[in-house]
Amino acid sequence: MNRKPIDSNDPDILASAKALRRAGRRALQLGLATGTPVYVLRNGKIIDLTKQKRPKQKAK
Repeated sequence: MNRKPIDSNDPDILASAKALRRAGRRALQLGLATGTPVYVLRNGKIIDLTKQKRPKQKAK
């Protein structure tokens, strides 16, 4: 990931970046566990992260 440095000395602002990353990881875990899509905007396109992370299922 390409993260920009946070230009602030406020400890609440600095901690919020870590909290947002934790929330994003947890949302992805929950989406994978429940089969719920997790949408993000990447390069101007809306994508479902769970489709990229789900293991491929074999055809029966």
